[in-house]
Amino acid sequence: MLAYKYKKIVFSFFMSLFMSCFMSLVINIFSIGIVQDLFFIWLKSWIGSFVIAFPTIVLLSPIVQCLVMLIIKNEESMPDNRVTSTKQALHPTTPIKN
Repeated sequence: MLAYKYKKIVFSFFMSLFMSCFMSLVINIFSIGIVQDLFFIWLKSWIGSFVIAFPTIVLLSPIVQCLVMLIIKNEESMPDNRVTSTKQALHPTTPIKN
């Protein structure tokens, strides 16, 4: 198992792996159709697209996170109605202690 500090890079690796796999397959099918050598054509394009996708996700993830935070409401400005304990989940009338 890897340390928690590698979470972002591992996420980027798997996200780019699966997205490049799916997108390269779909784009190849749209471009050339289902042909006899589709698997080998797709595999070659998948490898090439992964080489581009992985560093792109690593570099763009912080920018995307900032953009998301610009359009998502801050929890501190919203009413505090979160469930903080099992007791409160079972008895919703229990007041929340700050």
